[in-house]
Amino acid sequence: MFVLLLVGAMGCSGKEPPHPTFPDPPGVTAMYDTSVLHAEEKWTINNAHDPGIIKTEDGYYVFSTDVKVGGEPKAGVMVRKSKDLIHWEWVGYALPGIPEEAKAWSDAVNLWAPDVVKHGDEYRLYYSASTFGSRQSMIGMATSKSIEGPWVDQGAVLKTRSEDVLNAIDPNIITDAEGRMWMVYGSFFGGIHIMEVDPSSGKPLEEGFGKTIAVRDPITEDGAVEGPYIIYNEKFKKYYLFVSYDSLFEDYNVRIARSDNITGPYVDYNGREMTDTEFEPQYEVGNKILGGYKFGEDEGWIAPGHNSVLKDGNDYYIVHHARGEADKHWSYLHIRKILWTEDGWPVVSPERYAGEMEQDIPEALIAGEWERIEIDPFIDGMVKSDPLTLYPKGKLEGRRGKGTWTFDGHRTLKLTWDDVQEGEGRNWSVQLLPSWDWEKGVQTIVFTGLDERGISIWGKQTARNES
Repeated sequence: MFVLLLVGAMGCSGKEPPHPTFPDPPGVTAMYDTSVLHAEEKWTINNAHDPGIIKTEDGYYVFSTDVKVGGEPKAGVMVRKSKDLIHWEWVGYALPGIPEEAKAWSDAVNLWAPDVVKHGDEYRLYYSASTFGSRQSMIGMATSKSIEGPWVDQGAVLKTRSEDVLNAIDPNIITDAEGRMWMVYGSFFGGIHIMEVDPSSGKPLEEGFGKTIAVRDPITEDGAVEGPYIIYNEKFKKYYLFVSYDSLFEDYNVRIARSDNITGPYVDYNGREMTDTEFEPQYEVGNKILGGYKFGEDEGWIAPGHNSVLKDGNDYYIVHHARGEADKHWSYLHIRKILWTEDGWPVVSPERYAGEMEQDIPEALIAGEWERIEIDPFIDGMVKSDPLTLYPKGKLEGRRGKGTWTFDGHRTLKLTWDDVQEGEGRNWSVQLLPSWDWEKGVQTIVFTGLDERGISIWGKQTARNES
């Protein structure tokens, strides 16, 4: 780790504040590298789509949808591994192709959206078999004693037919606070469903499709809800449902809602249920915590989504894919730290993970030039940042005008705008995090949080006030 040295910076107590620890340079991954198109062993974070993560004694593993830039993908569920969540290496494919039952039922040409869990001494790989635009789909399961296989197919977990109103893909397995096992699934057609699973078999306890916990209407590309993932936060005693909205290639974005019970109802920051199809506009339902973005003139990211979540000790990470602004056919693996607001809402770091740690920040480091982004649910596609200046004596100025900032002496920053238009957030509460600026290749400080409307706010410092 690098340590940022402060010269002449004194805290309010008159003592020199602690030096924050910043991430080491994580190295550079070449974007749009055509030299690796047909060299699978060089696929690190590229060609990663719909990633599902698991931590094992041998490190972290990501299983993902079979995709390939510049050619037809091989089928079998892609596997990558890492020791640090930063540097990834190619492992191979979990399966030798599409299992016979899945192929016969769905006519799939590749496997989608896997999820891997461990039960006892057995790993279970859940996979999706379907074709675009079809509800003739199947969730299957394979098992192994080793995370790197060999995997033995155990057949169908759930099937849907073309005439059904929902779609059996995008599985996620979760064990609730009482020890009961569940599968949440569903994509695009018919919304998101949850059903209880028999822990001994890994398959549903009862026939049927379970309970609907999220849906949008009408069923169009701009009204899609898919890629569900549920976590439980013991501190807040809440279940959190993550889903992806909208078009896979254009304006994919991640929404969340929470519930006291694993089966719902799941409610967003403003009290709207994820099954409420009467509320208009529907793109306001669910806290939007991640969408396309662009800092300054640097290249941005398009359509981030279809996430999993890793709980590693006391730390949480969101794991998702995103597409480069210059060529959206290339999908890359992104991992970001999740921070939590005081009242129990997850917010996401503006920068990809590079080893940063949550820690107190000296107030002397805050003043300077920043770029800030509001992850506004009204805006489709990529949101561009705008400048924000935080002055040394608690004043601020930006596109919204002028205001003030205060600091709690640890890591929470509160920003208040003096005069904003009706409907805009006046008060922001954000947390500071020493990070790596992947766009500039330097250490920086970022912030992430919410305004009083529940809209996610990001910031990245671009220059520090040295006075």
